[in-house]
Amino acid sequence: MGRKTIRKPLYTPEQRRIRDASRWTLVQGILAPLQMVICIVSAILVVRFLMTGEGYIAATASILLKTFALYAIMVTGAIWEKEVFGQYLLAEAFFWEDVVSFAVIALHTLYLAALFGGFMTADQLMILALIAYAIYAVNALQFVWKLRLARQSAVRESESPA
Repeated sequence: MGRKTIRKPLYTPEQRRIRDASRWTLVQGILAPLQMVICIVSAILVVRFLMTGEGYIAATASILLKTFALYAIMVTGAIWEKEVFGQYLLAEAFFWEDVVSFAVIALHTLYLAALFGGFMTADQLMILALIAYAIYAVNALQFVWKLRLARQSAVRESESPA
């Protein structure tokens, strides 16, 4: 016999109403897939550089673009979280996603410091970017999982008798 797990809903009805009405929900919905596309293209450019030694400027520019997109989604995500949950970051519903996001931001920021500070070689910078991208992929999966849970919760709520 399977054990049924009862989960706390991701959103209260009021939080769901705020989420659905927030312009920041749309912003997140645009920035998240855009950042993923930028990351995939950048990862290809970085791997190309590591394999061939060619395309350093393109790979670097793509990492800078990815970092800018990350900062943009983090700032707008914090505003969204404040609107929906009443605090800028580390709301209970997204606590672990935010924690991993901090690691992703730290790695991207380290990349910027190393690039502009000149304390890593080109290969080291590219490897650091790939590590940041791997952690970002984990973080993206966390958010996709939460989105899936939110949708399942919404379906369950709509099916339950009033």
